[in-house]
Amino acid sequence: MRYWDYYLLVPYLLLCLTGIVMVYSASAGIEMQNGGSPRGYLIKQTIYAVLGCGCVFFFANLAMRHLRTRRFLKYSTFIMFGLLAVVLVVGRAVNGAKGWLSLGPINLQPAEFCKLYFILYLADRMARARQRGTHFLDSSAAVGPLIFAAIFLTLILLQPDTGGFAINLSIIIVMLLACDFKWGYGIAVIVGGPTILYFLLEKAVESGLFHGGYRAQRFIAFMNPFGNASGSGSQLVNSYYAISNGGVFGVGLGNSIQKMGYLPEPNTDFIMSIASEELGLVGVSLILGLLLCLICRIILIGVRSRSLYQTLICYGTATFMMVETFFNIGGVLGLLPITGVTFPFISYGGSSMLVLSSAVGIVMNISIQQNKEQLQMGQPFISAEGSGD
Repeated sequence: MRYWDYYLLVPYLLLCLTGIVMVYSASAGIEMQNGGSPRGYLIKQTIYAVLGCGCVFFFANLAMRHLRTRRFLKYSTFIMFGLLAVVLVVGRAVNGAKGWLSLGPINLQPAEFCKLYFILYLADRMARARQRGTHFLDSSAAVGPLIFAAIFLTLILLQPDTGGFAINLSIIIVMLLACDFKWGYGIAVIVGGPTILYFLLEKAVESGLFHGGYRAQRFIAFMNPFGNASGSGSQLVNSYYAISNGGVFGVGLGNSIQKMGYLPEPNTDFIMSIASEELGLVGVSLILGLLLCLICRIILIGVRSRSLYQTLICYGTATFMMVETFFNIGGVLGLLPITGVTFPFISYGGSSMLVLSSAVGIVMNISIQQNKEQLQMGQPFISAEGSGD
C-alpha cells in the first residue's frame, strides 16, 4: 500500500461516496411514493461501490502480464461477442435500448464491459505492432482488431445504444491517435464529424424523416424541448427547472422538488440535475473538479509511462471517463440529445461502477509500477502516506 497513488485513490473514493449519497437522496422519495423501501437503491449502490473498491484492489495487485496473454484476450473476445449477440435476442429493453441481460438478481450491460475490453485489447495489439518496428495501421496486425471493433460497434448500435456506441468509438479513435494515426486527419475527423452529424440530424428532424420511435422523440425533444414540454421534452424541461431551482448554493441535500415524480430517472441519467438542485453550482463544481483531478492524474500517469501499452491504457481510460461525462452533462443541459449515458461513479448502476473501478485499478497498477521504478532508480516519490521515500 505504500506505493499506492493517493492522487488517484482519494478522488475515486470521494466520488464513490458522493454517488452513494446522491443515489439515496434522488431515489428515496419516489420509492416511498411507489410503496418501496427508501433505502433500496442505497443498499444496492453501496454494494456496487464496495465491489468496485474490491475491483480496484484486485487489479492494482494483479501482474499486468496476465492481461496480455493470448488465452485471456482470445476468451475475452469470444465472451464479449457472445454477450453482445445474446443481448439482442433475449435482452431486456430499458429506455428504448435492448441492452441488458437479466441473470437472476443481476443485470449486466455488455456495452459497458466492451469499453474496458477495447482498452485492453487494442492497447496490446498496438503495442505489439510497435515492438515489431511497424506502425499499427500500416501493418496486417490491424486487420483483425479493426474487424472485431467494427462488428462489436455494429452490435451495440443495433440494440440501439447510441451513447454506448459513441463512447466505444471515441475510445478507439483516441487510442489510434495516441498510437500512430496522422494528426491532420484525426483533427478533421474529431472536429468535422460531430459538426456534420449535428446538421444532418437537424435537417432529418425538420424534414420529418424521424417519425415515431423512442430515439426519434429524443432528437425532437433536443431540438425543441419547450415545444414538447408535455411529451418527449418533459425530461429536459424538468432538468432545466431543477438546475434553475438550485442556483449557486442549492436548496439543500434531500430537498429537491423535481425528483418527486417530475423528473424520470432521477438516480441514473439525470442525477446531476438533482445534484444541481440540491447542491447548487458549488456542489456540482466540486463533483466535476474531483472527476477532472482523476482524469488529469490518469493522463499524467500515461504521459510518464515508458511503455506504449501502459500509455494507451491510460489514454483509453481517460477518454472513457471524459466522453461519458460530456454526454451526460450535455444531455442534462440540452447541449446534446439525451443518450441514456450515466455520470461516472455518481449515477446508480452496477455495470458502470464495476467497469470504471476495474479501469481505475489497472491504472493504479501502472502507477504503482512507476513508483517502484523510481525507488529503484533512487528518485523520491510521494507515497500514500504523503511522505517521501
